[in-house]
Amino acid sequence: QVQLVESGGGLVQAGGSLRLSCAASGRTFNSMGWFRQAPGKEREFVAVIRRSAYLTYYAESVKGRFTISRDNAKNTVYLQMNSLKPEDTAVYYCAADLGNILTPLPANVAYWGKGTQVTVSS
Repeated sequence: QVQLVESGGGLVQAGGSLRLSCAASGRTFNSMGWFRQAPGKEREFVAVIRRSAYLTYYAESVKGRFTISRDNAKNTVYLQMNSLKPEDTAVYYCAADLGNILTPLPANVAYWGKGTQVTVSS
């Protein structure tokens, strides 16, 4: 049975940092990544990483501030978030098997975690 379990969310002041983790079990995945959903908004893509070659792609809104990485031996993906802004406040969801990673859409994601809350205060 596939499971994605997120951890690392919390409350942080603007300009601060957080590191999210997502531990996968049940199988390995060609692509893993993160989406987020703020209150009243649609779920949006944040970042994705391929298993092979460690190719990464980011949403424009987080480029230069967030870094995605993965440990294939642990079947775990991470999201290091620096220079956080209040507009980064959302529930962050781990995703696996994202389909076309050049145009990642929530509808194409095969597996989801339950999400972890990130709140950035001003």
